Amino acid sequence: MQRIPKAINKKRLVRYKEGAEMYSMCQSKFEQMAKDAKAIYKVDKLVLVNCDIFEKYLETFRLYV
Repeated sequence: MQRIPKAINKKRLVRYKEGAEMYSMCQSKFEQMAKDAKAIYKVDKLVLVNCDIFEKYLETFRLYV
């Protein structure tokens, strides 16, 4: 049986739940990191995270071993 890989999602803006799944982390950690990265957009009750800004912030944690 051949395994079909998930499609790579290249959305620019995502909600917390979707972003946590995309980056393989729990939702609370993703929310906190998105806030630290200043990648949050809020319109009324809708909260979106800019993946471009988040990824740049995530790169600051890269280890060069």
